[in-house]
Amino acid sequence: MRPCSIPWTEKEESAVRRELLWGCLWILPAAFVLSGCGEKESEEERDSIRLGVSVYRWEDAFVSTLRAELEDRVKEYEQETGIKVVMDIVDARDNQGVQNSQVERFISLGCDALCINIVDRSAASDIIDRAMEADVPVVFFNREPVEEDMNRWDKLYYVGADAKESAVIQGTIVADAYDADHSSLDLNGDGVVKYVLLEGESSHQDSLIRTEWSIQTLKDRGVPIEKLTGGIANWDRNQASALMEQWLEEYPDEIELVISNNDEMALGALDAMERAGITREIKLVGIDATPQGMEALEEGKLMGTVNQDLDSYADTIFEIARCLAQDEPVEDWVELEDHKYYRSAQTPVTAEHFDS
Repeated sequence: MRPCSIPWTEKEESAVRRELLWGCLWILPAAFVLSGCGEKESEEERDSIRLGVSVYRWEDAFVSTLRAELEDRVKEYEQETGIKVVMDIVDARDNQGVQNSQVERFISLGCDALCINIVDRSAASDIIDRAMEADVPVVFFNREPVEEDMNRWDKLYYVGADAKESAVIQGTIVADAYDADHSSLDLNGDGVVKYVLLEGESSHQDSLIRTEWSIQTLKDRGVPIEKLTGGIANWDRNQASALMEQWLEEYPDEIELVISNNDEMALGALDAMERAGITREIKLVGIDATPQGMEALEEGKLMGTVNQDLDSYADTIFEIARCLAQDEPVEDWVELEDHKYYRSAQTPVTAEHFDS
């Protein structure tokens, strides 16, 4: 280093000035670029939201309808606010490994929040681990992870219907019909309503709870019932149809009521009845109020179903995800149970719905 007491020569001073000038020319563009990036990111945060949505199985009628409602809600929000919502919806094909990979991809794409209709409710830990590591909040819906997993992080939420309430409403539809006219269900007049039961997945909490409380409600209401048989049809219309076809052969003149955990399986049972040319007034009751279920109800082919208000259901999924993406307090917009659960409203739907 040059001692301060030694003066600069004119040549040395000129060289120093050139070095300083070149340094400034390099620094200014870099500063401009960095400033520009910051402004762009800030603008993108204000003007867009990116959501990753994975559903357990594309063909599921309830999930398909819910997906359409969610897409409609996003379009409405964009029109109302001018904020762009990039929503990537994918099918996990009933495979938890596939869904885990989809979540990993969503995170790598920089999604602001994830909306997950989980394949296996007992296997949410991998998704939660990835989300926590990347600090990306998750809204689970329709298929509820176990409580232990939900309590791992304060950025986990669940939107779904109360399965017990669904079942009690379903049981009440049947009990009310029996009270109004015993013979409408007790077709052979022996004093007992003989039923078959179509169940969803063996590991799905809604299936287990719906099965228990639908039957319990009938017992509590004093409806004399006898179970002929039952089986797991995994929420699927074709599987339910195959089971019902078998049961019609085993109990050709005994089945008086079909209780189904959802509309799709009830419609599968109806398919089997129509193929077999059944003319007896076997009653069928479902849950979900899907478009196909409502059509069958209007035609008098189903005796009732349970409406889960899919419009509000989808709106709440999006509203929670939107709040999380924009760092807004969720409970300023959505009323939650235990700060993380939203239960959608449910109502009975019978033939009277179409008379009003």
